[in-house]
Amino acid sequence: MTKQKSQVSLNINEAKEFLTHIVSNNRYLQKSNKPPVAVEIVGDSGIGKTSMVIQAANELNLNFVKLNLAQIEELGDLVGFPIRQFEVCKTENDCLWIDEHAVEEYTKQGYQFTGKNRMSYCPPEWISGKTNGGVLLLDDWNRADIRFIQAVMELIDRQQYISWSLPKDWHIILTSNPDNGDYLVNSIDNAQKTRFISVDLKFDIKCWGVWAEESQIDSRCINFLLKHPELVSTKVNSRSITTFFNSISSLDSFESSLPLIQMIGEGSVGPEFTTLFTMFINNRLDKMISPEDILLHKSDEYILNTLKGIIGKGDKYRADLASIISTRIINYSLFYSKTTKIEKHIIDRLALLMNEDLFAVDLKYKIIKSIYNGNPTAFKLLMLDKTLLKFLTK
Repeated sequence: MTKQKSQVSLNINEAKEFLTHIVSNNRYLQKSNKPPVAVEIVGDSGIGKTSMVIQAANELNLNFVKLNLAQIEELGDLVGFPIRQFEVCKTENDCLWIDEHAVEEYTKQGYQFTGKNRMSYCPPEWISGKTNGGVLLLDDWNRADIRFIQAVMELIDRQQYISWSLPKDWHIILTSNPDNGDYLVNSIDNAQKTRFISVDLKFDIKCWGVWAEESQIDSRCINFLLKHPELVSTKVNSRSITTFFNSISSLDSFESSLPLIQMIGEGSVGPEFTTLFTMFINNRLDKMISPEDILLHKSDEYILNTLKGIIGKGDKYRADLASIISTRIINYSLFYSKTTKIEKHIIDRLALLMNEDLFAVDLKYKIIKSIYNGNPTAFKLLMLDKTLLKFLTK
């Protein structure tokens, strides 16, 4: 197998912005009767290629169809099945091609055979009845049989396959694994690569942190991966990590369940990841306060004393833990604001945290600016607090 040439690398948010532009630009092209542009998203298994495309389609209010080409055996499931058609005419100017099963109906209406026939293709089931705009996601397309790859090229070139066409405002997106020797894929030659735009999807811990908060991944596990983002690799991908985290999330005490965690970890994410995770537990870092408590716990004194004990100060200041906690505060605040009105007590708690000598000044600016910029409507009360306002205006 040949190694892929370097290309543009995007995180989840950048990739969604890119797809939004492609959809908008395709609509512009189709108004001029020009073919739309297809996109290939390349990335390691489990990095979130498919879920990212689904999110983008939903945000753009487009129909969504996903075909996993590596799991389809019949080519007709992708491009439709062949059918014989006959030309019939009622008058010199009233001629048309009809499918063989419709012959009897048209002859009753007075149509006559011309003697011409042809083989055509019925539209596949996945496009039947869909007329509004949509996204056709051809998942794992370079793991498919070469027949499917050739058929995909036909769809990309003309948005049609022999006798049927995709409706207007439909956009083809391919996902694939890298052709670098780590995956069983078919190499795509240069003639095929020139028919679409290809970008790499890269893992980004900031994007993962936001996703993990919204997906309600175990808070202890989120803290661990924010501390060790370097562990995400081809061998330990984010899907395996999520599986591991979900499989231990019901445990009330990680410390008392270390043998079980060790066994599950080595069977899912491997010994290196598991060893660091158990060290994280042994250092009691799994007991860090949750962002939910930081924002919503009723006792200011409890929150301040707990954070001081975790972060420390002076020579004992833990910049790594302060960074993790600040990220969690940002992500949880924005997640919380999507479903709950931000009341004054939330603003007061943020002001309290900023007034205390807990976080470095740069982290304080990051927390307040990120929260406000992430949802200025929900956090408009930030502008009314003098303590917080200075972090927004400098």
